Amino acid sequence: MSLRVRPNNRRHEPIHLDGLAALDAALPDLDWTVLPPGTERYDFSAPSGRLASTALGRPGDPRVVLVPGATGSKEDFALLAPILAGAGYRVESFDLAGQYESAAAGPMPGEAYDYGLFVDDLIAVLESGRTPVHVLGYSFAGLVAELTLARRPDLFASLVLLTTPPDPGQTFRGVRWLGPVSRVVPPHTIASLMVWGIVTNRNHTRPGRLTLARMRFGYTSRESLDEIIRLMKHTPDVRRELAGSAVPTLIAVGNRDLWRLRLHRRFARRIGAELRVYPAGHSPCETTPNQLAQDMLALYARGP
Repeated sequence: MSLRVRPNNRRHEPIHLDGLAALDAALPDLDWTVLPPGTERYDFSAPSGRLASTALGRPGDPRVVLVPGATGSKEDFALLAPILAGAGYRVESFDLAGQYESAAAGPMPGEAYDYGLFVDDLIAVLESGRTPVHVLGYSFAGLVAELTLARRPDLFASLVLLTTPPDPGQTFRGVRWLGPVSRVVPPHTIASLMVWGIVTNRNHTRPGRLTLARMRFGYTSRESLDEIIRLMKHTPDVRRELAGSAVPTLIAVGNRDLWRLRLHRRFARRIGAELRVYPAGHSPCETTPNQLAQDMLALYARGP
């Protein structure tokens, strides 16, 4: 029987992997539009505009910032955040510029979304409180976090890349169903396929989760989604900077992720990161939060 050990915290005893898997398997459907009890809502003034933000946990505790990706939002961490807050962390999150309740944030008129916009926003969030910060970047936001770490490693206590595209450049080349033709498919078409897959529930999402996923498209800027897909076809290569960094890094993926598992393994070896694989698709924070949280807390406990 496998064992994963929580950090040295009196409120958390070691839990067997089988027990964590059982907890995740027993998770009920829920109303994902309702944030966990005790969650604080606020607007953060970022370079791109007002970002809808949340925080859970005691002010003054070590900070964890969970960054959702394209088509996502802070609600994606409704199951993960309470576990981390219960372990003694201040857990913050925010909707990316152009996404859900941050739809009004974005570039200046006449300018386009670019990686610099998202990196500047993340730097501002990290600098707004106690540093260094434990950061998780989910999918596209993992690319943003990588670029931010390459620019400001002093702000990071650790980095978790959650189902983040494992290759720079044209990141869709490694996607299972899209890879062979992704080079010639326009960003708008890829974004349309993503929206169609979510709205028609191709992933067989539970009703409560599906309601949030569909509702967000009534707010999210379609321009921002198209531009994010364009950015993901031209991602800068910072693997050398990641490999040379002293920041502890964890790559967390589902065994049915959009990107092939062998590519995540190769990326982990290339940058010297740990790799954890869960019985999940592209969203372990939603389907295996107990297992993911255990690995995150173990990463935090080890420190630099």
